[in-house]
Amino acid sequence: MTWFMLGAFFVLMLLGTPVAFALAVTAVLTMVQMDMLSMLRIVPMKFYSGIDLFSLMAMPFFILAGDIMNRIRITDRLVDLANVLVGWLRGGLAHVNIVVSVFFAGLTGAAVADTAALAKMLIPAMERQGYRRPFAAAVTAASSIIGPIIPPSIIMVIYGSLMNVSIAGLFAAGVVPGLLVGVGLMVYIAVSAKRLDLPKVGRPASTAEVGRALKRALLPLMMPVIILGGILGGVFTPTEAAAVAVVFALFVGFFVYRNLSLSDMPAVLTDMVRASGSVFIILSAAAILGWLLAMEQVPQAIGEGLLGISENPLVFLLIVNVLLLVIGMFMDMTAVLIILGPILHPIAMDLGIDPLHFGIVMIVNINLALMTPPLGACLFVTCTVSKVSLEVLSREILPFLLVVIGVLGLVTYVPALSTTLPRLLGFG
Repeated sequence: MTWFMLGAFFVLMLLGTPVAFALAVTAVLTMVQMDMLSMLRIVPMKFYSGIDLFSLMAMPFFILAGDIMNRIRITDRLVDLANVLVGWLRGGLAHVNIVVSVFFAGLTGAAVADTAALAKMLIPAMERQGYRRPFAAAVTAASSIIGPIIPPSIIMVIYGSLMNVSIAGLFAAGVVPGLLVGVGLMVYIAVSAKRLDLPKVGRPASTAEVGRALKRALLPLMMPVIILGGILGGVFTPTEAAAVAVVFALFVGFFVYRNLSLSDMPAVLTDMVRASGSVFIILSAAAILGWLLAMEQVPQAIGEGLLGISENPLVFLLIVNVLLLVIGMFMDMTAVLIILGPILHPIAMDLGIDPLHFGIVMIVNINLALMTPPLGACLFVTCTVSKVSLEVLSREILPFLLVVIGVLGLVTYVPALSTTLPRLLGFG
């Protein structure tokens, strides 16, 4: 039955079937194959139960807040701040690209949206300064994966909801690994700047210039302070924090910057519904398939198989990382999390691995799928904006990919990087 499921699912994916429908059709075909037609009446209930989780309400709110912040054009202010901080270095705009991605990570938590916003502004600017267009596109695509690692993160909300892990704890655990990804990319650019002949423009900014840029960017930067401060301080839950973020974004757009109008709201809400709906339908369809897998004790069989290879937690983490890296090249990151998370998480718990640590390892790993060919979502967005072919961009992004894999290895085998902050805040 397991092989039939896998075969049906991958055939449907190869035929270009959307992930949600591939999961649902696979489940129904499996029920037919197993002569379980009498149980089809349970399918609607399982479909609904897949999203009947209060914590998942945070996701549409975070998406809405991020979309509003993008629409009120905060990009210019954040780029100006990053430019006065690091723009004077050799390869300055490449460093700016990464620093702005870190800023954006605290606002939206959605990598593809960040990539689209930054690519349109920074790739042409980098090209005008003398950067090769493929290099500029590669920096933009690589830095985009910081978004879902640094909180608030939509993928963390999904993981915490499905695996019953503290979302606030995951938010705290993601801060250091996300910053490490940014630092790692900046170190590579700094080390390679002369070899790549990256331009050096300008001089170090004065204190006054930094102050002015910080003042202009202060309101956007308040968003992550309000969200994380409220959650980690116990003022409100992640779902309540997401709603507060929406109210804050609307206040800034309507009353401070005054570049958001009521006529913009139908488009904003439509985008939110589409983005949320696409994830919710995958969650619902995966719940049906997960129910069938549980009935046939497939997770237990996979667990026994993995433990049969080795019961050493370090070896298990290596196997998980390799598995996720390979599968992530061919499948949407949300689908990977929804399908494999409920299987791998219990095994990790049996081996004594910290749930927050394992969650961050999975999240950092599956985010690599955004920048790995042939199906990396951020690669496609960057290719569309920059007019660089996927083949050229795939070659150009390879060094950045190796840097992030190196950070993943560090996060995997140094648990303190992801567990220290949550423990200090009382989530460990």
